[in-house]
Amino acid sequence: MAAGPWGWGPALSLALLLALLLGGARRLRRRYAADGAGPSLRGRAAAAAAARADGVRALLVTAHPDDEAMFFAPTVLGLGRAGARAAVLCCSAGNYYNQGEIRKKELEQSCFLLGIPASDVTVIDHRDLPDNPAVEWDTQLLAAFMLKHVEANNINLVVTFDAGGVSGHANHVSLYTALRGPSLLFLSLIPLKYATDHFALLV
Repeated sequence: MAAGPWGWGPALSLALLLALLLGGARRLRRRYAADGAGPSLRGRAAAAAAARADGVRALLVTAHPDDEAMFFAPTVLGLGRAGARAAVLCCSAGNYYNQGEIRKKELEQSCFLLGIPASDVTVIDHRDLPDNPAVEWDTQLLAAFMLKHVEANNINLVVTFDAGGVSGHANHVSLYTALRGPSLLFLSLIPLKYATDHFALLV
């Protein structure tokens, strides 16, 4: 996603993808309104969404810069529309091609377009968490980083990859394993209101 032999093509592609997603959502809303859905139905749906999102502080846990756009953009946009506050914990700088610094800046720009300010974007750049599709990360180390972030920011909703890492990338799979493993027991640390009503691991 850096300006290299392809120029700014990847960055523009990301911007176009986000524009298409937002445009599609607008078209769906217009079609929904044109189909004659009554205001009471729309009002009830909006109220239900607002109730679900009341007080939600969501943490999107990703492996690399660009995961937030490629795999989670609709989820993040949906959380924002519902009134939830979202943050991103990216567990590497994405330095596989020695472009980590560029990709960190691109991550902040992408999150801004998704409605997440730079102050809510954290990048872990740890030597034991290399951007490498063949490396399974230390799940205890990941769990320690995640737990610290959850506790410090009162997180009550965590979103990450499924068991297959969506694309099969070993780094992606490690995030799922860390959140599901015995080394991460922070469910008991979330207040009961959130533990019963809001806390979820979306897989």
